[in-house]
Amino acid sequence: MKRAKILYDGEPVWGIVEGKWIKLDNEKRVSVLEASYLPPVNPSKIIAVHLSYRSRTVEYQMKQTPPYPSYFMKPPSSLSHHGAAVKRPKGCRFLNYEGEIAIVIGRKCRNVSIDDALSYVAGYTVANDWGLHDFRHADRGSMFRVKGQDGYCPIGPFIVDARDVNPDNMNIRTYVNNVVVQQTNTGSDLLFSFAYMIADIARFITLEPGDVLLSGTPANSRPVEIGDIVEVEVDGIGRLTNTVVEADEEVELVGDPPKISEATLHVALTISEEEAKEQIGKSNGKGFIQ
Repeated sequence: MKRAKILYDGEPVWGIVEGKWIKLDNEKRVSVLEASYLPPVNPSKIIAVHLSYRSRTVEYQMKQTPPYPSYFMKPPSSLSHHGAAVKRPKGCRFLNYEGEIAIVIGRKCRNVSIDDALSYVAGYTVANDWGLHDFRHADRGSMFRVKGQDGYCPIGPFIVDARDVNPDNMNIRTYVNNVVVQQTNTGSDLLFSFAYMIADIARFITLEPGDVLLSGTPANSRPVEIGDIVEVEVDGIGRLTNTVVEADEEVELVGDPPKISEATLHVALTISEEEAKEQIGKSNGKGFIQ
């Protein structure tokens, strides 16, 4: 079953997706093209994995793949929805998309086996784990400002019941202005299965119903520009669409400001650390040479 959460007469309601229509509990129908979407999740926490696709490690020219996954958290305030704008703050340049499959927990999950882990999943949906790499120097690895800003976790538009999905054979694609920029299959590219990641996290951290695990992004995450339309599509689930805009607010001059660092270029452009250092050196602190 495929479901959506939308605004109807100013109120949040759930509906079942049937072709081009969303059928609401009151028997009303809303076009999937005209609906005002809300996130189909209500998490107490959003957990994301760093590197989980082989194609990403190959792109980074890593000498060896990570033996275990590592994770970070995005605040619930980063949650957004299909059709929402994604804001790039003034003075920043390196806002990257990361198309991902989101795993939604259905019941309390704590210290479970790999074999049992998927029985705790309610469903799967589509996500974009946006990252503003102008703040990598400030976060010191925590990803707090890079990935945690308001609106940097759009999810949706639909959620599909876990029993209707084969997590070992899911196709995911990301588009920028209708051009495919990321594409892979979980069966051939994932380093760690969804079940493994759930069991790993749940050893010491209780996953509550509604919690979200962002399962990682494949190769070719890159910066986008103001006005770009970014879409993430997972076969059998749907296509999440967001537009990049420039934030209109003036940010208070407090704290570590955005900066183009070696880490910025290394991660945002997926170039070697040596090349990133060389480009920073050539720029003489006046920007970045592409």
